Amino acid sequence: MFSGIVEEAAPLLDIERDGGNVHLTLRCSFADELTIDQSLAHNGVCLTVVALDSEQHTYRVTAIQETLDRSNLGLLKPGDLVNLERSMRMDGRLDGHIVQGHVDCTATCTDIEEVDGSRYFRFSYPVDKAMAAQGYCTVEKGSVTVNGVSLTVCDSREDSFRVAIIPYTLEHTNFRNIEVGTKVNIEFDIIGKYLARLAGFRR
Repeated sequence: MFSGIVEEAAPLLDIERDGGNVHLTLRCSFADELTIDQSLAHNGVCLTVVALDSEQHTYRVTAIQETLDRSNLGLLKPGDLVNLERSMRMDGRLDGHIVQGHVDCTATCTDIEEVDGSRYFRFSYPVDKAMAAQGYCTVEKGSVTVNGVSLTVCDSREDSFRVAIIPYTLEHTNFRNIEVGTKVNIEFDIIGKYLARLAGFRR
């Protein structure tokens, strides 16, 4: 379980393909604090630490084919920045919103607008009516996770939405590298999914 508060945008050092799997090696400032089998969100995707190198401050995770199909991890290349978040502590404040680390789909950045020192990003995604009826959608002022970042939706439409990114978030996440055409990972709000599902049972 995560909160969508990114701890670090870490560089991807190496990609190793092994059949349908991909091994990713990253370097981050808190690598020495990690343990084997620990869960970390990578651009919003929950992956398990499988190897550590404390001297190099690196670790390795493995993404299976289904994860690659649903997310942008398969598009990464060495040098790309990946948003990282360790699993949420239960004795602290929930600063973002409840994030599972299960990416629902990818979306494409279609517009970036500068507004009063912040940046508005619009993302479009393919719409499936049946899935939308089960909560796989956005609502105005609701929560959405983009590349692992907990954000508030504005200008929610049937197949797109906008989010406002303040300078701090731009500097500390890989939002600073997002351009028109960039694919990002989307996780819709789990509470909305449950409510939509329960409403469906009552019909």
